[in-house]
Amino acid sequence: MTMARNRRFRRGVYLLPTLFTVGNLFCGFGCIMQAYSGAFGWAALLILIAGLLDGLDGRIARLTHTTSEFGIEFDSLADVVSFGVAPAFLIYAWALAPLQKLGWWIAFVYVVCVAMRLARFNIQNQVVDKRYFAGLPSPAAAAALACVVYAFPDPVSPRWVSGVVALLVVCVATLTISRMRYRSFKDVDLRNRRPYLFVFPLAVILVAILTQPEAALPGLAAIYLLSGPVSYGFTFVRRRRPRVAPPSEVVDEPSVR
Repeated sequence: MTMARNRRFRRGVYLLPTLFTVGNLFCGFGCIMQAYSGAFGWAALLILIAGLLDGLDGRIARLTHTTSEFGIEFDSLADVVSFGVAPAFLIYAWALAPLQKLGWWIAFVYVVCVAMRLARFNIQNQVVDKRYFAGLPSPAAAAALACVVYAFPDPVSPRWVSGVVALLVVCVATLTISRMRYRSFKDVDLRNRRPYLFVFPLAVILVAILTQPEAALPGLAAIYLLSGPVSYGFTFVRRRRPRVAPPSEVVDEPSVR
């Protein structure tokens, strides 16, 4: 009887990450349905919930040692829907529809870039530095667009505003397939000797989100989006700066008389 219970418990543990992935997929599908109905605020919120579930399923799989090839592939397919197709449909229905065919193509380009980003992540998952993502991760890209929609849920009608949103979508899509480094925060350990370094900023962020979500969410998304180009710019300048040899390495040339 005890062995049978242990087997059932073990099966339940293996199913737990998959349930979170199913929840992620459900939120992506729900976003499409809500956007189709015109409830853009709820659709954007479902994208954010999908991102939270996507972050939890991988961590739970690693903590319970239930990582599997099926789980990895299933998670990627769910991410294509939740962070590729769903936000593209949401952003098209919310702002890009006045651009007609151009808006349709911009939304499709975003889906293609997210799918390429996920494919590259699966290939390089065992090689890259775990502290950083190579390119903007797809959940963060979808969350950035969803935060804008959540802050301004009314549908966009002026074409110039649609043009600004289209430029934003193109920039976000480009960042997903770029080589710019974004922090993954997988190396954050709350059990270290100075947990206040992480707990205090996290508490401030949570308070800001709970009190002023319409301002805090787009602000946080903008900071994370810009962190990649800013870090790349600093690295580029540092590499271009000429190296000055220390005094010990300077060789005195013999004087010519």
